[in-house]
Amino acid sequence: MKTSKGYPIIITSLVVVFLAVALIVNGFVGIEHSSLYYMILGVMVAGGVFLIVRLFFIRFVETKINPIIKTIHSYTMPRKKLRDKIIKEDIVSDLNQEVKIWADNKTEEIEKLRQLEKYRKDFLGNVSHELKTPIFNIQGYILTLLDGGMEDISVNKIYLKRAEKSINRLISIVNDLDSIARLESGEFKLRVEPFNLVKVVEEVIEDHEMHAKQQNIKIGFDGNYGKSLKVMGDKKRLIEVINNLINNSIKYGRPGGKTTIGFIDTGEKILVDITDTGIGIDEKDLPRIFERFYRIDRSRSRESGGTGLGLSIVKHTIQAHNQTITVRSKTNKGTTFIFSLDKA
Repeated sequence: MKTSKGYPIIITSLVVVFLAVALIVNGFVGIEHSSLYYMILGVMVAGGVFLIVRLFFIRFVETKINPIIKTIHSYTMPRKKLRDKIIKEDIVSDLNQEVKIWADNKTEEIEKLRQLEKYRKDFLGNVSHELKTPIFNIQGYILTLLDGGMEDISVNKIYLKRAEKSINRLISIVNDLDSIARLESGEFKLRVEPFNLVKVVEEVIEDHEMHAKQQNIKIGFDGNYGKSLKVMGDKKRLIEVINNLINNSIKYGRPGGKTTIGFIDTGEKILVDITDTGIGIDEKDLPRIFERFYRIDRSRSRESGGTGLGLSIVKHTIQAHNQTITVRSKTNKGTTFIFSLDKA
């Protein structure tokens, strides 16, 4: 299919025209039945057949290639442009490469759709399971009260408090789902401002000191950070991030262990390092810990009131700041979360 700027067709046409003229001239000199006459006639016929076959071949290729181009690129190429490509380029080789790329993309797209379908099913199953537990608890407590428990002073107050606890858990799940949905859709607008990161972490540590003391876990900085450390970000949302990570370090810590918070200045960014000496995370669980509702220890998480959405919100909040978060962990060796922030 490939020619050098269409020279063969031009040469063939010139040869046919030249032979036609020669044949006419020979007719005038009376050699119309000579061998030269038949030779010229044969060349003219062959040239004419070549031109006709070529024309039909190009038309045939056009009808076969244009549907493929339309499938790949979602448009039909103009006939003149397609004909030029057929004549001047190795369109079959180019098209073969485009079809291969298109097929690979489609295979990748199908695989992504399958993964999304699996994720959707898992997500709906997890939401149903998480909501079902507090709803059934509330239902059970209320039915017990309606069946006579209201008259028993020693029972009614306990059941009302348990029902309130389940309602609060239900509200937490709904609020966390709403936060993730808004973060993913871009509806959630960050209020980026400079603030003192050291001061913020100090406040979060103070809020968790009592909880840490109850679990016999020490919590504090890994060094002396007396001076101000200014970063840019949504202060409220980043407090939630730090609060969640520190809370998890205590929740999954071990008596006599510790949680330390440190900062690393890389020049343009500050890395926040939150490390604990707790039970750690198994290697197979590490890729999934930021998924919604994914829990390493489901029974322990529910007992401590977790919704299974905390780390997912952490990841989306950090990504909304155009930053990154990573995790390192070994079973029974502890866990380290590191996320970046822009310096103010």
